[in-house]
Amino acid sequence: MRSSNPVFSRRGFSRDNGYAGFNTAPQAGYAQGNPYAQNPYANNPYAQQDLQQGAPPQAPATGRMTMDDVVMRSGLTLGTVAVGAILAWALLPISATSYGLAVGSAIIAFVLAMIQSFKRTPVPALILGYAAFEGVFLGVISEMYNSQWSGAPFQAVLGTLAVSAATLLVYKAGWIRVTARYARIGMAIAIAFVLLMAVNLLLVAFGVADNGGLRSFGPLGALVGVIAILLGAFFLTLDFKQIEDGIAYGAPKNEAWLAAFGLTMTLVWIYVEMLRLVAIFSRD
Repeated sequence: MRSSNPVFSRRGFSRDNGYAGFNTAPQAGYAQGNPYAQNPYANNPYAQQDLQQGAPPQAPATGRMTMDDVVMRSGLTLGTVAVGAILAWALLPISATSYGLAVGSAIIAFVLAMIQSFKRTPVPALILGYAAFEGVFLGVISEMYNSQWSGAPFQAVLGTLAVSAATLLVYKAGWIRVTARYARIGMAIAIAFVLLMAVNLLLVAFGVADNGGLRSFGPLGALVGVIAILLGAFFLTLDFKQIEDGIAYGAPKNEAWLAAFGLTMTLVWIYVEMLRLVAIFSRD
């Protein structure tokens, strides 16, 4: 399955660019009439690739991604973001220089993310490098927001955790089914949103739109922020589905880094939008 979030070209779990697909589900219950009982690798794209390459199929639990792998890599990646943010907050006082460093860090993080997105396999150094520079960017802007709206970063963190927990709960309860149609509609909305924000940025840069345009600190900006956070929750459901499918179909263990990469990008997206939303509602 191909999952996406702010970097729309990010690869899904596959070594041959084949995806499990939104409409497929792992077959279970071999002893209860499962058509794959005689060949447990028949519905496993990773094992089938092993066969095509002349290698004996590996058992699903051997050298394959597990939830523990995903949790460990995600913890390391998000921890790198947190350390970068804390150091930037502590060492870079608010100034034009620190703002320039934040912009530079964001650009470097974006470049590293794009390089990883086009790689056939995950490169931990790229992913951790992205996390470190993203952390510097978040640390600087969080300090700037906190200087004007005291406590805004802490509230944004709580809001991000709340959105993530609620999305996971809804996903695990089966209230949201991540199907191909769901993904297509959501991605169409997401792409339209990003394009609209790009146009808005150009209008603001050339003085056509005042006060940030659609990204103002007024009611319209709040509405746009809510939409952006909902899109972040949508990206999370794709990430959850991708992780489930990767584990079920026996994705290689090192691809747990892709799960960490995707989750980190999505959580950063939600945090930044939550930070803006908190600031808007904190204004007099």
